[in-house]
Amino acid sequence: MSEGEAEALDLPAYLRRIEYAGERKPSRPVLEALHQAHVTHIPFENLDILLGRAIALDLVSLQAKLVAGRRGGFCFEQNLLFAAVLRAFGFTVTQLAARVRLGADTLRARTHMTLQVEVDGALWLADVGFGAAGPLRPVPQGGDVSRQNAWSFRIAYEGGLSLLQSSHGGSWEDLYLFSQEPQHRVDYELACHYTSTHPSSKFTQVATAQRIAPEVRFTLRDRDYSEDRGGEIMRRTLADDDEVLDVLADIFGLEFPAGTRFQRNLRR
Repeated sequence: MSEGEAEALDLPAYLRRIEYAGERKPSRPVLEALHQAHVTHIPFENLDILLGRAIALDLVSLQAKLVAGRRGGFCFEQNLLFAAVLRAFGFTVTQLAARVRLGADTLRARTHMTLQVEVDGALWLADVGFGAAGPLRPVPQGGDVSRQNAWSFRIAYEGGLSLLQSSHGGSWEDLYLFSQEPQHRVDYELACHYTSTHPSSKFTQVATAQRIAPEVRFTLRDRDYSEDRGGEIMRRTLADDDEVLDVLADIFGLEFPAGTRFQRNLRR
């Protein structure tokens, strides 16, 4: 952990935010506990983009939003903050970039951030910024299947690259493809600018909030709300924008003033 990062990180405030009071050492159980606490307390969301607000990736801004402001964020925000916390615990962390698939049959740019963490000589994929499709806990690199309640995750290999896959119905789905090339904040700033401003980016088109709980995964896209328990999915369409605000507050812990509206493609 760099000196500047150590000075900027308010670790006690972060741990209160995710309600973690366990050990503070770089071990596998601690990594798993931190990962699960983060994804169950800090939702994935892109709502600032739909409100026309810029996304800042410096650690002070990330803490002001995700910790003090009790908001969520998308991959760059979530995983940059989590990487700083892991380094504060003494973990060795490598920041990576990935090409999201999720059913796509075309080549996509590397617009997703993920993390590789070394623990006791073994490598783990940690990702607290992939929303409801992401893992509850870290996934081992090496091909072993990680069973996480109704969901399973594994890392396969394709053309010398690593491929994160998930399953909760018997078949495996490709989530994203990544290499071992370390990335820096400047790399993410470029990708973040595209995903948060380009009119063809899904993040400028659809307001979304997602959160993982141990037994259920909550997703809101515009007015389409769902709860996925692995074997069954409950879906419903929210009545109006006011109900959207109610669900954001009640399910995702995201409070917005009455009358807030999330508009599309503000930067077109």
